[in-house]
Formats: sequence, structure tokens, C-alpha cells
Amino acid sequence: MHQYLFFIGDFPIRAYGLILCLSIFLGSGVAYFLAKQDGRWHEHIFDMGLYCGLAGIIGARLWDVFFFDWEYYQDHLLEIPFVWQGGMAIQGGVFLGAVVGIWYTKKHKIDTWALADIIAPAIILGQAIGRSANLLNGDAFGAPTGSDFGILYPEGTLARKVYGDAPLWPAEIWECQLDIVIFALLLIFRTTRHAKGQVFALYACLYSLARFFLEYLRGDYTEIVFAGLKSAQITSLTFALVSLVIFIIVGWKEKQSLAVKKSKVKK
Repeated sequence: MHQYLFFIGDFPIRAYGLILCLSIFLGSGVAYFLAKQDGRWHEHIFDMGLYCGLAGIIGARLWDVFFFDWEYYQDHLLEIPFVWQGGMAIQGGVFLGAVVGIWYTKKHKIDTWALADIIAPAIILGQAIGRSANLLNGDAFGAPTGSDFGILYPEGTLARKVYGDAPLWPAEIWECQLDIVIFALLLIFRTTRHAKGQVFALYACLYSLARFFLEYLRGDYTEIVFAGLKSAQITSLTFALVSLVIFIIVGWKEKQSLAVKKSKVKK
């Protein structure tokens, strides 16, 4: 676990920023491969990846600041841009990244849902790599395990500052591993007959469910806001339910459309 990889003079090269950039580049690369394999819109992927990646960083930071840490940042407004300190909420990153993605597809007359289906596996792979940045930075950490099992974070990390030498649940590691499992499941699902929009909806649903349950192990945000749930759990549950409804509706519409076509063929 190394927050600083090396220094150029007094300027630190942080593992957090480097891995975060790597997640955007590699995610965009996989998205390009999937789009080129599909035969559509691959020439737009890297431009779109740049716009959506930057929007994702901004969205993730602002979501964390205003929904999770406003009590601190309302008195430290100048520190809001300091993303290297940690504090990025993936829900905000996906939300603002999706908004910019929709804007881009509309501007270039691209089928938004079709492209979202193509690149959904690349998005979750980028998230998996991004969680490695959290591990190296010592944020997005788990709560104390109450036993000898767990991660011991070094001095200088936020996790060490909050919990000292207590072993913590490897929440960010398990999220990374679950993201890779979701990545594989999405690739498998793409090979089956499915309606347009279902791959992206499945991505949103599976990730949101994984995040909902992992929040029980997280120790960086412990405040309960409603019905015994944290704010991240409420947003995750909301995203999971909405995406599940979309998955069901677009699947039903696809079946209805196929039934109508078959009826016309018979006539």
C-alpha cells in the first residue's frame, strides 16, 4: 500500500491519481474493442471516454462532498478540488458520466441505449481498476472486523487516522473482485438474446446490489440516515430497483414487438 510512488523534486506522483487515470484509459480501450467488434461507433469511443471520464471524476467528487462530507467541506471549500485526499462516490461518477454520455450520443446522433449496452462491461471494468486506487490511497476502507483478520493500513492514510491499528474489512478489495465478476457476467449476457438496454440495466442493477451489501462492511461512512440504512445504501437500492424495472420493461416490449412481427409474417 503506497500512496506515493515516487517524487519529482518535491512533487509527489500519487498512486491514486495514476491508477484512476489508468482505469479511464483501460476502460476506454476495452470499450473501443467491444464497439469495434460490434461494428458501430468505435471512432467515437476515445473522445467519449475523455469527456465521460472527466465528468465521472467531477461527479464522484461532488457527490461525495455534498451527500457524505458536507459538514466538513462547508468550512473547507478550497479543499473540494483536492481529489487526491480521497473522497469519491462512484454513484455520482456514473450519474454525471451517464449525463455527459447521453449528451454526446444525442449530439452525434448515436443510439444511446445500444451504445450503453456495448460499453457497459468496460465501465464496470474501469470501476474495478479504480477500486485499486482506493486501496493504495487508504480510503473507501472497511470497518473494524473485531478479530485478527483484516487489513492494517500504514501511517499517513485516512483509514489509519480513523481506526488506528485495528484490522479492517477489505471492503474495497471485495468490491473490486465483485466488479470483475459482474464484468464477466455482462460479457456472457451479451451473447444471449436480449432487448436493447438490458445489458446496461443489468450492469446498474448488479453493481448497485453489490454496493448495497458491501456498505454494511464500510467504515469510512457510518452515519445512518433512514430505516437503518446509510445514504449510499439508499441511493444504491434506488438505482437497483429503477434499473430492474427498466430491465423488465424493455424485455417485455421486445417480446411484444417480436410477437407482432411473427403475427404479421403469418398473415
